[in-house]
Amino acid sequence: MLRIVLAEDSVLLREGLVGLMERFGHRVVAAVGSADELTEAVAAHGPDIVVTDVRMPPGFSDEGLRAAIALRRCRPGLPILVLSQYIQRSYAEDLLDSSDGTGVGYLLKERIGHVEEFVDAVHRVAEGGTVVDPEVVRQLIRHRRDPLARLTAREQEVLALMAEGKSNASIAAAMVVSEGTVSKHFGSILTKLDLSLDDTTNRRVLAVLAYLRGRPGVDTA
Repeated sequence: MLRIVLAEDSVLLREGLVGLMERFGHRVVAAVGSADELTEAVAAHGPDIVVTDVRMPPGFSDEGLRAAIALRRCRPGLPILVLSQYIQRSYAEDLLDSSDGTGVGYLLKERIGHVEEFVDAVHRVAEGGTVVDPEVVRQLIRHRRDPLARLTAREQEVLALMAEGKSNASIAAAMVVSEGTVSKHFGSILTKLDLSLDDTTNRRVLAVLAYLRGRPGVDTA
């Protein structure tokens, strides 16, 4: 069971998400409608994960995102899943830049309608995974060409699927190849992105971040 703090200014969507999480056996310890309330709720409850909208009162710009980033700075490792009505590349990049690449997610709100996929994304982020909406990935690909020039089309496909949070087994099934082939592609990707890391570093996460941010050898400090 996950203990969740939920921030969403739309009462209907907020209550719907509360019901959805409880239906899958989780507990929403606080459901709030503003960025300030989000910060207070996290301090009061110490949740397992925060699920927040990007745009929150009072300005309805990026208050929810900014609160999430501030919470990650104060509480390193706190899993954050951000929801957005529209694709904003800068929002996804800001969220990724605020962390070491673990326990963060950026999804479009339309994904909530895919109930099981959405709940799975919540689980993966809570467990330290990185989940980025497929549409956001495609937008980032189109605007981040330079580092991709080193990768073959198949390697780009592997890394795009990784960015969506898929496992090697899921990638192999989607591409109709063996897991061994996926591993070989990933080894080539690491080399081409200049990610020479020791065994204690999460190379998969850093490769995805290098891909999404558009520069090889990304610094995640």
